[in-house]
Parts: sequence; C-alpha cells; structure tokens
Amino acid sequence: MFGPVLPALAGRQVIGVDLQGHGRTLPFDRQMSFANMATDVAELIKYLGFEKADVMGDSMGGSTALRLAIDHPEVVDKLILVSTPYAFSGWHEYNAQGMKQIGAAPEQAAEQAAEGMKQTPFYQMYAAIAPAPNNWTKLVAQVGEMLGKDYDWSDEVRQMKVPTMLVVGDWDAVRTSHTAKFFELLGGGLQDAQWDGSGMNANRLAILPGLTHYTIFSR
Repeated sequence: MFGPVLPALAGRQVIGVDLQGHGRTLPFDRQMSFANMATDVAELIKYLGFEKADVMGDSMGGSTALRLAIDHPEVVDKLILVSTPYAFSGWHEYNAQGMKQIGAAPEQAAEQAAEGMKQTPFYQMYAAIAPAPNNWTKLVAQVGEMLGKDYDWSDEVRQMKVPTMLVVGDWDAVRTSHTAKFFELLGGGLQDAQWDGSGMNANRLAILPGLTHYTIFSR
C-alpha cells in the first residue's frame, strides 16, 4: 500500500511491518487485537536491535501504533498516526455501521464482505504476496470482529508522553472533529502558541485537503 510514498522516505531506514494476517503474515488462530499486534511490533523493534523507532501507522495500522505508544512507550521515539481515531465513536456512522455488521456475525458477514472486496485493490495487493491467498475470508472475519468492537482510549491518550503527529484527510472516514479532539487530548490547540511558539508542545496536527481514507496513504 505504501509503495508510492516510500521514495520520499529514502533518507531514512524504513522497516515495513506486515501485521497479523496481512502481507506475508498468515492469519493464524490467535485473536486479532490492537494490543496483540502492538506487542508484535514492540518485540520486532527489540529483535532488530533498536532501542527506539519512529513509528507511523495508517487506519488499522494507526490504531496498532497508538496502542504501541500506550502499552510500550519505551520503544517509540516519535509517533505518526494517519486516519486514526482514539475511540470507535471517531468513525463516521456509515463506516461504524459497516464494522459493527461484520463484528456481530464475523464468519457469516465476512464471507459476503470478502467476496465483494475481491474486486478492490486491497484484495489484489493481498493476493499478490500472501503465502495462502485462500485465507482471505478468514482475514476479513478476524479484522471485522476486531474493528466492530467499541473502545475509548481517551484516558490513556491524555497520559501519553510520546511526541505525536496526527494526519487526517478533510474528507476522511475519521471525523475531523474527532481528530481535533484527539489533538486536544494530547494538549494541542488549547491556547494561542504566542509569537515565539512558546505555547506549543511537541505534538502536531495536519488536515490534508482533498484526501479521503482511501487515498491518503498513497498521497
């Protein structure tokens, strides 16, 4: 997914992570959760011999990255969250209802959703590198069950110390009002920063024009 933007990061070492069930990683039988996948990333950072890493995630990857910063802040230097809510309520109603539908009956709903998604670039990218493309329906079921669960991490976000940048499209599936509240939970935008910027903290917010949840990761 991020292939088009990788050249812009060529001055840095970039490590692309295939989360559970994604890319070259099988959708094994362990329950899929943001906490489990965040622990996977924390252990990978340690395994590769790094004390800390700058971490960027988009959408589900962003929620995993956020959970990483909450549960394993010792391995995160800076955090970039793209199209990422801190609570389930951050999604627009259309998107939330779709997630709830799959989450309510993951196996039944996933079979229908998985078949429909075979016409999208998401399936085409998955099938191109997945070790077992026939696991597609199982992956959709796992993701749907996880995404359909309600959550609210606002109390934990308030305690975060990791410098964080929030990035969202102005026509994103994540509400812009929710992202503004997210920034405020991080202590951002609560006062005038003054002429010399002394009123700022280490966190940043970017709302990018003309982008959606489905184009932002490649733009």
